[in-house]
Amino acid sequence: MIGQMLAEAWHAMGANRLRAFLTMLGMMIGVAAVIMMLAIGQGAQFMVDQSIASMGSNLFIVLSGSSTAGGVRLGTGAAPTLTSADAEAIADLPSIAAVAPVAPGGAQVVAGAANWATMVTGTTPGYLDVRDWSIQSGFAFTDADVRSQTRVALLGQTVAKNLFGDEDPVGKTIRIKSSPFTVIGVLAPKGQSLNGQDQDDTVLIPVTTAQRKVFGSQFPGSVRFIMAQATSAAAMPAAESEMAELLRQRHHLPDRADNDFDIRNLTALANAAAETARVMSIMLGAIASVSLLVGGIGIMNIMLVSVTERTREIGIRIAIGARQRDILTQFLLEAIMISLIGCIVGVVLGVAAAVAANLLASVAVVITGAAVILAFGVAAAVGVFFGFYPANKAARLKPIEALRYQ
Repeated sequence: MIGQMLAEAWHAMGANRLRAFLTMLGMMIGVAAVIMMLAIGQGAQFMVDQSIASMGSNLFIVLSGSSTAGGVRLGTGAAPTLTSADAEAIADLPSIAAVAPVAPGGAQVVAGAANWATMVTGTTPGYLDVRDWSIQSGFAFTDADVRSQTRVALLGQTVAKNLFGDEDPVGKTIRIKSSPFTVIGVLAPKGQSLNGQDQDDTVLIPVTTAQRKVFGSQFPGSVRFIMAQATSAAAMPAAESEMAELLRQRHHLPDRADNDFDIRNLTALANAAAETARVMSIMLGAIASVSLLVGGIGIMNIMLVSVTERTREIGIRIAIGARQRDILTQFLLEAIMISLIGCIVGVVLGVAAAVAANLLASVAVVITGAAVILAFGVAAAVGVFFGFYPANKAARLKPIEALRYQ
């Protein structure tokens, strides 16, 4: 019975091919738009998630305090209030998993005839733990190198490529501000940060070497900031309060005095960026879904026209014994077939459009099975919903009135 009805529905569509195609076109465009927009939105969310993962997890950054000079108040980080000893004290807190003091500065790095301006970061071996950063080749410097102020360096991917090309830089010598350094390792690629900065454009050296042999320091042992990693996400509130209390004690601040440092929760900022990307993905999908609604209205309009054109046919079917549910099923199947065929073609078009956007415009896209199923399911449901009213109208026609219809 159903097979016969499907055959009749296919025949009815074939009798008006152009009209059926134009009806399907709305569903095709709707499904394709939803899949493409969801792919772009999820691609953006994926890029944000990758940037967050590259930062490390459960992170804090402790910045030096502000200062006032000549009546002008300078921003956070202007006063050298943090030291490597502060970082060592923070590392002893029970809620802290890893700590790294950071003394960064820009410098021209030279290797043979090649040179490259980059960020040189003085830090400790704990920096790799805090940032979840691995070594691609070679090995990292040690605490002994920090104590001995050894001239050794780890190169980021960007620096290694610009100075040595495809050659392995491990064991080679570079010059940082005319001081020779031995390259002992190359960092694994990190990619861009949330603000678009190339994280691989960096050179890591022992913090003591940076302080005393590269940049110099008016205040011995001072660092620009300290990065700290909590033992878990749940421990982050306790870690923040413990660090604040410890630093106030170490800096001998009176009870009513303001902090001469600033603790920032990088994970909270990263999560806010991730939530923004997620909302954008949902909004893109919602906007594209409007085209599905338009496609559904198109199906309803065409099915109403079809009911009007086939009123006498409906009357004859009812007169020879067809029940209301048979008429309802017949027209509903036609609407479902139009919707499903449009959905299938729309899925193919949407995936193709997303792939084309990735290849031609370098737009990050992520096509998931869930997005395809969601678009297909919503489109099919829209087709059934808007096809039900014309089908129900056809089923409720009285046979005498239908036979009299001209």
